[in-house]
Amino acid sequence: MFVARIPNRNSPPAILLRESYREGDKVKSRTLANLSHWSDDKIDALRRVLKGEALVSPTEQLRIERSLPHGHVAAVLGMARKLGLHQLIPDKPERSARLALALIVARVIEPAAKLATARQLSEATAAHSLGQTLDLGNVDEDELYEALYLLGTAQPGVEAALARRHLHDGSLVLYDLTSSYLEGRHCELARHGYSRDSHSDKLQIVFGLLCAADGCPVAVEVFEGNTADPSTLAAQVDKLKARFKLSRVVLVGDRGMITSARIEEDLKPAGLDWITALRAPAIRKLAEDGGPLQLSLFDDRDMAELTSPDFPGERLIVCRNPDLAGERRRKRNELLAATEKDLARVQAAVQRQRKPLHGEDAIGLKVGAVLGKRKMAKHFHLTITDTSFEFTRIEDAIAEEASLDGFYVLRTNVPAESLDAAATVRAYKSLAQVAPSAPSKPSNWRCARSTIASPDASAPTSSSACSLITSSGICAARWPRSCSTITTARPPRPRASRPSPRLKSRLPPKPRPPASAPTRAGPCTASGRCCRISPRSHATSCASAAAPGRRCSQARPRCNKTSSIGSASL
Repeated sequence: MFVARIPNRNSPPAILLRESYREGDKVKSRTLANLSHWSDDKIDALRRVLKGEALVSPTEQLRIERSLPHGHVAAVLGMARKLGLHQLIPDKPERSARLALALIVARVIEPAAKLATARQLSEATAAHSLGQTLDLGNVDEDELYEALYLLGTAQPGVEAALARRHLHDGSLVLYDLTSSYLEGRHCELARHGYSRDSHSDKLQIVFGLLCAADGCPVAVEVFEGNTADPSTLAAQVDKLKARFKLSRVVLVGDRGMITSARIEEDLKPAGLDWITALRAPAIRKLAEDGGPLQLSLFDDRDMAELTSPDFPGERLIVCRNPDLAGERRRKRNELLAATEKDLARVQAAVQRQRKPLHGEDAIGLKVGAVLGKRKMAKHFHLTITDTSFEFTRIEDAIAEEASLDGFYVLRTNVPAESLDAAATVRAYKSLAQVAPSAPSKPSNWRCARSTIASPDASAPTSSSACSLITSSGICAARWPRSCSTITTARPPRPRASRPSPRLKSRLPPKPRPPASAPTRAGPCTASGRCCRISPRSHATSCASAAAPGRRCSQARPRCNKTSSIGSASL
């Protein structure tokens, strides 16, 4: 049998299934079926079968050896190129430029340390298709540090290009600070200072971030870890005026950043406007008897604008947030109750019959530790003698503080014609797009907090890469992953056979070994070198499961030390 194609003049050709046979000395053929309605693929498959070819499905010829996630890589890399992010990176040397782009994309799709990132990008240990897409081959962590240095040298030009895109005269500029603890001792900017992430025992570095009004980062700068917030403002003013060539902008910062001293010494001489907030003592002064802030004004409103002789040429915008007031009231009551509970314990220790706590200095130390824990000393009146301790709440001070719950006051020199009260409040609240605790979107500081110190102090260059990532806006995006890579396979690695749990349950129990003679209990001295697990796990195992005279179960055969109940010293 064979498939014949018969021309049919102006009509489509006829596809016929025919069979040849012999009649005497002649070879004739007859039609078995008309296949003209079949598809070309189906006809071709039948023709190959009639020729004796073996047809094998693609799943039998190929085996999936590894399927690398690619969808999120394509999305982030495509967005970076659409935004022109790759054009901001120096193109020489070429491999370092591709590695720098890979670092930025990897920081978005799967943030990790440089060593882990090198493993994700390398061909043999790839966690996604980014290394294959950028044709990186094998990647070493030292190459990644060289790419960071490339970004560090290009940082001024990158920030200037971003400022031209997002900033102009008269625009809002957001500025905020954060800090991060540092692993290592080689960063020249690392200092012991205030820790915002509860790692006060480690060295710190401080990051300052300038953003456009929509929260898009424009510039980042790294300071020494013990730098105070207001002292970083002068560098930002110089950057806006000298490097970015902006004659007049509105700088928005929190009350701890833009203080009265910084306004007089830095902002006014530079001709910049500002939006900031007042501290609690200044708000209390405005609310004093005869002051411009009358709390009765807020019985039927939540915002009012006023002026004060203490702030000449400025507008004060007073806002009241009922939800914030309720939260502060709840938190204060909880702190007062917890402090009273701890103070009552100290009082009971002073009044107990057996071994009472006596001595004014000793009692004072205990009380100071309690009050310093929650910062509630201003709300308690204390009476301490050598043999007694009494405490009472200062209700007047608590009521005075509670009367200002939910109030905050903004100060600005921007005229109302340019920025009304509501727009001023919205501008100040836009700082939440920069602050590390912003709940509405992924933090712009996430990239900066993973800085790792190299022997040549790579903190500035790491923050430069963070600036490139966050400035493009793709730090806030997340895309689903998809698998689309199929490769020819090697034979699968044989797996060790395991007995069936059902069969295992039917096996007779193994005989227990005879009890050995008791030996003298001693501390476990098996070192981590002769243990198959980590020293910490080894210590836990020895401390919890070891019995006197029993050998350490985590040691190698040559380890014949005995262990005892108790903590193991390693």
